[in-house]
Amino acid sequence: MARAFLPKVATANDLFEGDVIYFTDEGTWTRQLAAAAVAMTPEAAEDLLAQAAKLQGEVVGAYLADVRVEDGVPVPDHFREAFRTRGPSNYFHGKQAEVA
Repeated sequence: MARAFLPKVATANDLFEGDVIYFTDEGTWTRQLAAAAVAMTPEAAEDLLAQAAKLQGEVVGAYLADVRVEDGVPVPDHFREAFRTRGPSNYFHGKQAEVA
């Protein structure tokens, strides 16, 4: 049985600063997941990614990420995306901290 479609946002990393960014309805990038455009169908998701891909000179690694919509606001559906919303991990933590 096919997996049910989950809403999606287009996300990438800023080409120059490395920050996690999200594609908006206005056709720009934002650092706020709450301001991201949300695709509610597979067709809308593919269109969203195609629009985001046109701005490859600004980003690296654009892809679609699953989200849930809670109170009209997208929130990460997977722990990887939740982790990315917290910003860069350029400090020792977890196993890295144990070795340092």
